[in-house]
Amino acid sequence: MSKIPLSAVDQVEVSKRQAKIEDHSKTIMDIVNSIIQPYCKDLDRYVDFIRDCLKDGDRQPTAEELDDFCLNLSMLIYYAGGMCEQLGIRDDISKTVYKEVYHTARSELTEGTISDKDSLAELQSQAEQVTNICYNRAYKIMKAKVENAQELLSSCKKVLSRRISEQELTRMQNRGS
Repeated sequence: MSKIPLSAVDQVEVSKRQAKIEDHSKTIMDIVNSIIQPYCKDLDRYVDFIRDCLKDGDRQPTAEELDDFCLNLSMLIYYAGGMCEQLGIRDDISKTVYKEVYHTARSELTEGTISDKDSLAELQSQAEQVTNICYNRAYKIMKAKVENAQELLSSCKKVLSRRISEQELTRMQNRGS
């Protein structure tokens, strides 16, 4: 594959294509967000709440607040994990529907080259393919949110454990004085 010299690149054309990709991407992202929003809105809100609590660098969360974070995150992760699996089912079904439409369209084409038939079948199943892409991305995003929330939970537990150890050490030192 030969390289295209940078001087031959038409920046205006590249910018037009980039704008088109951004436009299409926004549409897909809006669809994906509308799919996952009902599934993860509670988890997102609570993670935002924790972030807001941590924004104040002058005040560290209390042990009680950390305990509350752990309990609530555990509950929200439980529900979000189940919802993630529901999205996984929808992803699987959308992939099956896409393949069914593609193969049906492909089998009905009797004339043309193999490449022509493949291209026409892809065009006829494009809406199903885009739907599958949306569900696949929604599933991956939801799964990542659950995994990241688990990491946040783990961090909260570590901080809480360290605080309890520090308090216990302080008590033991005060008894010894």
